[in-house]
Amino acid sequence: MASAYSQDLRDRVIGAVVGEGMSRRAAAARFGVSESSAIKWVLERSGLRAASKMGGYLRPRLEPHREFLEAVRAEKTDITLQALCDRLRTERGVRADTAMMSRFFRRIGVTLKKRR
Repeated sequence: MASAYSQDLRDRVIGAVVGEGMSRRAAAARFGVSESSAIKWVLERSGLRAASKMGGYLRPRLEPHREFLEAVRAEKTDITLQALCDRLRTERGVRADTAMMSRFFRRIGVTLKKRR
């Protein structure tokens, strides 16, 4: 897995661009980093020079609505994913797309394919 560049390297690239007036692409070539990284580091608006957190676990957004979704699915077994998304938005105010809904149901062990 890739790792973040060191904080020292970030500071040197930003210092070369801001302090010395070097272009971002020239600073990237000088320090051996990608041009896109140098451009992003200088353009960051937050003012923080530290790397953002990488990876980690994101709790599924639909998990708090699991009972509601299972009830809707039990009510109408052949409901489409788009209809589930629409109903979740109108009744609960939660935006979800069909890919998110599909991953959620797959995670809890429910497939929406028709079987013989």
